Amino acid sequence: MKPHDFPDDIRPFLLPKIEGKFTYQCLGCGRRHGIGELLYTCPDCHQVLLLEDQDFDRLKNISGPLWHRIFDYRKMLNIPALQGIYRYHEFIGPMIPLDDIVYLGEGHTPMVAANAFLAGEAGGPFYFKNDGQNPSASFKDRGMASALSYLNSLVRGNGISDVLAVCASTGDTSAAAALYGSYLQPHIKTAVLLPHKKVTPQQLSQPLGSGAAVFEIPGVFDDCMKVVEALSEQYRVALLNSKNAWRILGQESYSYEIAQDFEYDLHRKVVVVPIGNAGNITAVMNGFIKFFNAGIITELPKIVGVQSNHANPVYRYFSESDPDKRKFVPVNVKSSVAQAAMIGNPVSMPRVIHLENRYNDLSEKQNVFFVEVEEQSIMDWQLTANRNGHIACTHGGECLAGLVQARRRGMIDKGEVAIIDSTAHALKFSGFQDLYFENSFPDEFNISPNDDLVNAPVFVRPADLEKVPSPGNPLEGGDLKRFIQRVSEEIAQALSLKKIGRGE
Repeated sequence: MKPHDFPDDIRPFLLPKIEGKFTYQCLGCGRRHGIGELLYTCPDCHQVLLLEDQDFDRLKNISGPLWHRIFDYRKMLNIPALQGIYRYHEFIGPMIPLDDIVYLGEGHTPMVAANAFLAGEAGGPFYFKNDGQNPSASFKDRGMASALSYLNSLVRGNGISDVLAVCASTGDTSAAAALYGSYLQPHIKTAVLLPHKKVTPQQLSQPLGSGAAVFEIPGVFDDCMKVVEALSEQYRVALLNSKNAWRILGQESYSYEIAQDFEYDLHRKVVVVPIGNAGNITAVMNGFIKFFNAGIITELPKIVGVQSNHANPVYRYFSESDPDKRKFVPVNVKSSVAQAAMIGNPVSMPRVIHLENRYNDLSEKQNVFFVEVEEQSIMDWQLTANRNGHIACTHGGECLAGLVQARRRGMIDKGEVAIIDSTAHALKFSGFQDLYFENSFPDEFNISPNDDLVNAPVFVRPADLEKVPSPGNPLEGGDLKRFIQRVSEEIAQALSLKKIGRGE
């Protein structure tokens, strides 16, 4: 639809204004810094930053019901810049001109309700929000759309060229960074660092295919992150990890979409997310807080963060019930099928601590919870979900296992509806499914297959047939008829099919 086709009272709001007064806020010393250049940590105390709009109160001048109509009507616009995460432009990047926004199809991923059987197995109703249907097949595209749109705005506004963007990754971040960076060639080039042999072949193929410079180094993600941090401190490069506060800003769109998909009614809703580097749970909390403060939603949903017991520093921190006694201690991670969660020292931990407290205060109760799950349960629940109509990745399995654990521990009440995050496409992690089906997981994973979940192809080659088709040598006539009949009979026997009787 064209803007002139919309109701008169909505037209002035359809195309967002270029406004807002964003600054970096340091979570350590509290100082604020301008956004004229990319900052990743505070220049004064080197703590992580959050982006805040110092003119946020202007958004309160629009009523909640009017915001609902604005976002709902924007669904019908044919303007690429507003079709993705920037449908919520006023909350994500109001200072970015629409012409600078990079849109590759990210955002507005489907929420798929669990069928009755799966909901019963998991203890209650829930949805998978399938972020594997983003362009590079993971939720990381939300943050990259924001970070690269802002970087594009800086490049175009300042006449800069030949910018190198770098990131450390366990797979999905590199794929997203390389994809969005390649769209902005030749002005922006991308380099990614991966832990050697810790990324699936499917994930490795993505940055290679997008033309990024790919470097594999010994160790785990935390080691890659240290190298990338050193590069960003010593050389003129743009850091694209979640240390970059613009990444967090884009990932807040996940919260906005959930609110809109539930028609802004979040009563008795629970959002379950994996933690990993803690950028996602940071964004989810901050996004809901913004919508709450603007009056767009009137209730904050419950949030549950999930970690594997092979990489659980955030869970350990919040396991101490007394906030005054909590102390964050990084952990040495073990092998995990939830590869993006294999992070022992999450960059966004200070953000989580800051926002968890703020979220609970606004909720006037404990409304953020943390659970840990075993590797076995991650794989079992992923496969169970995918046997019931979903395409959940291992992190989606981790979230489903976390949902079940939270219900068992009484964190989620009967009748509350959960939205759980499948962060990437299942095909990225198909190798773990193969290991499960073949019972060939290395010992460090502590995973054994459940026979009820194992599946394998069955080769059908009737022993009594002398001739069978092969490439370039098709069968004909009676040989073909006998082949079709015998193969059909063996498949029917394997499936216990009954023949159609006369008159049926």
